[in-house]
Amino acid sequence: MAETSELKPNTLFIEVSGSGLPEVDGLFVPSTAPPAESESGTVSSLGYWNGKMAWDRADGKSARSPALSYSNTYTSWRICRLDGHLAYDFTSEDELPPTEAEWHVYKKGVAPAPRVVIHHFDPRQPCPKPNVVFVLGGPGTGKGTMCELSESQLGWTHLSTGDLLRAAREAGGPTAANIDEFIAAGKLVPNEITMPLLKDAMENTARTTGRNNFLLDGFPRSLNNLEGWHQIFDRETELPKMLYFECPYEVLEKRILGRANFTGRIDDNIESIKLRYDTFKEETLPTVELFKSKNKCVEIDTSQDRQTVYALVKSALAEHTDLELASKPLTERAEMLLGLRPFSRKEKQA
Repeated sequence: MAETSELKPNTLFIEVSGSGLPEVDGLFVPSTAPPAESESGTVSSLGYWNGKMAWDRADGKSARSPALSYSNTYTSWRICRLDGHLAYDFTSEDELPPTEAEWHVYKKGVAPAPRVVIHHFDPRQPCPKPNVVFVLGGPGTGKGTMCELSESQLGWTHLSTGDLLRAAREAGGPTAANIDEFIAAGKLVPNEITMPLLKDAMENTARTTGRNNFLLDGFPRSLNNLEGWHQIFDRETELPKMLYFECPYEVLEKRILGRANFTGRIDDNIESIKLRYDTFKEETLPTVELFKSKNKCVEIDTSQDRQTVYALVKSALAEHTDLELASKPLTERAEMLLGLRPFSRKEKQA
């Protein structure tokens, strides 16, 4: 077991739901059980049991503390009933309870096994405000590539408004038909639909991963979009920084036509490129100019080589980037994106 001084504080919350034994469902908070010796002879410490994090029921109704913990003897995670008897378990040596795999229903449990969700912030409290950087640029400026690199290498979360809207449309929810109508007409989807999707995606990511740095790719596309942002996040809140990727039209056209051989996108043709570029200038450039006037815009010339562009992006995000993440070696995928090695056949087909 690790020494107590080496254990980081348990600040996680566990939500248990959908179990066949409803009394098990509920919120579990970091255990406050006093130090005690477990069945394996290990002495516990605050928030821990058998050297791994442990949790009590938030409602305090369990006869056992901790109520969700790890057993060294059986090498398994365990959730108990209110009377303290074991209801569900999962054999594993992982540091945290499983959230994707199905738990085992023990003798005193009832099927189905519950779903377990780990929260990095107390779900009873408002989620901390996100740290956001807007990312704008015309088609072919490399926004997606640089956002992917920033996510995999720097720990930022890349959210594309287009991806969120397409996912909502495919999910078939109440706004799916409206989203389809606006996209088919080539119009911007209204704030009433876009803003809740963005807000929910950021909050869900923050609560379940602890990551609170976000790159919003393709937002705000218009001054009206920005107004929607103010309505959700309060007009008094400081305006986020913007990364604006700029590149001469001739370079963009050459890039997009070159990638058309691999992407299969129907809008990667000269007519569509010109239309998308003109639409960007008309609808989005006024927003860029507003951010420039407030000294909130970092302009990046993406006609340069990708390594130079990434270095500029990395520098612009450095203030809120984890130093340990920023110093880790490039992944194979990152090297491909930066042109440091050729794409594999598998990557080309993806």
